[in-house]
Amino acid sequence: MSDATVILEAVTKTYGGRAAVSELSYSLQPGQVVALVGHNGAGKTTQIKMMLGLTRPDAGRLQVLGADPVHGTGARRQLGYLPESVQFHLAFTGRETLGFYAQLKGLPARGHDALFQRVGLAEAADRPVRGYSKGMRQRLGLAQALLGTPRLLLLDEPTSGLDPALRRELYGIVAELARAGATVLLSSHALTELEDQAARVIVVNRGRKIADGTMAELRRLAGLPSRLRFRADASPDNRATRAGDYWQIELAEDEKAPALRQVIAAEAREITLEDPSLDDIYAHFLKREAA
Repeated sequence: MSDATVILEAVTKTYGGRAAVSELSYSLQPGQVVALVGHNGAGKTTQIKMMLGLTRPDAGRLQVLGADPVHGTGARRQLGYLPESVQFHLAFTGRETLGFYAQLKGLPARGHDALFQRVGLAEAADRPVRGYSKGMRQRLGLAQALLGTPRLLLLDEPTSGLDPALRRELYGIVAELARAGATVLLSSHALTELEDQAARVIVVNRGRKIADGTMAELRRLAGLPSRLRFRADASPDNRATRAGDYWQIELAEDEKAPALRQVIAAEAREITLEDPSLDDIYAHFLKREAA
């Protein structure tokens, strides 16, 4: 039996005659941080709703934590979810809010001081939510998602409203959970953030999976060149072109090491090597689909 946290096999979901998700297959493993990327309407939220058991696939098989997510109430207690737009009862305090969600999960309503501390809300726990900033509400949303140490954490645009320091803290929590064996699925438009946080990236377009792999694997699949820049009186490589005060060479993956050795031996200065970003890779696969 597979130990996958989530399994999708040829999953399809249609709304009003249009396929939001079409013949989608992949699995998520324990200890993985996976980025789910795609434009608005690509089917990301539909996938998350199906994993939460909020809607059923029209075709195919979906299994979450070893159970059907619609009927697997025990499995749902091991699942954490942070929606893109968090909504709380404004008259409740942060502590009352967390207690309410804890009871829904069958957990004690009290005793969550460590969780408030973890998300940076210790001093605001007993204040009404109506006085929280957007970032504070996002942190409270993260706290409720972390209740019960979930085995599967679904985060939809998790850094919305967070300042850079809190974004680092959030990704630190994500990495900590993954090291402890949890599966984390991140759905976000902030691609530059994700490439250093996710071990794997799934790219979806119009409900279909169009790419899936590590950043290194996606770079190889895309075939996009890396860019080597350096300063020198003359370039040791005749492929280099001038870009202001720098020389610049576009390199395939297997050309990077020899080219680096060559420019170092020539005593070049201010050497930088830029690999294609997740933005570049994402744009490449979308253009390929359009073609």
